[in-house]
Amino acid sequence: MSEQLFSKKNMKLLTDPLGSNNPITVQVLGICSALAVTAQMKPAFVMALSVTVVVAFANVIISLLRNTIPNRIRIIVQLVVLAALVILVDQFLKAFVYDVSKQLSVFVGLIITNCILMGRLEAFALGNKPWPSFLDGVGNGAGYGMILLIVAFFRELLGSGSIWGHKILPESWYIAQGGFYSNNGMMILPPMALITVGVIIWVQRSRNRNLQEK
Repeated sequence: MSEQLFSKKNMKLLTDPLGSNNPITVQVLGICSALAVTAQMKPAFVMALSVTVVVAFANVIISLLRNTIPNRIRIIVQLVVLAALVILVDQFLKAFVYDVSKQLSVFVGLIITNCILMGRLEAFALGNKPWPSFLDGVGNGAGYGMILLIVAFFRELLGSGSIWGHKILPESWYIAQGGFYSNNGMMILPPMALITVGVIIWVQRSRNRNLQEK
């Protein structure tokens, strides 16, 4: 049974979004949140986890209902499912990580507008069984989260000299203390998130010929 659950085909649903079919760098979806919540790693991690939970369980619910949803109202049903899950996640964050919830502000509520979610429901969950749909949701959420964390790592390190809110660079390195370094304030501005994502896309495509445009 476990061999069937974690067959090679099913495992590709988890691994492909991490590389050759990444939702941000290959499908170019979910870019807005990559710009908005990656100035620090903590909110980026919480956003990544939230999106993963929502897309995974939304996939399962839509997959279970796929044979009973009239085609003409499928988008409405998908939006209702997403909205309900996003509200639950938002309330959970406010109850247990209120400080991060305040940092994320309206962006948690805007998860419902993330193209990745609707894309997976339309492209996968409506045509597949619950378990593959769950794996597809987890894989795409993880691929999305991986890029968010990479972008947040460089933005927080170079922009604030810290990682996860903890100072990494010694004070003695800073110019004010007679050193040679100064935080790059541009890194915490939204345009640098887009540039960082662009660099990641360039590196990935330069190393994978299958992704290069012919």
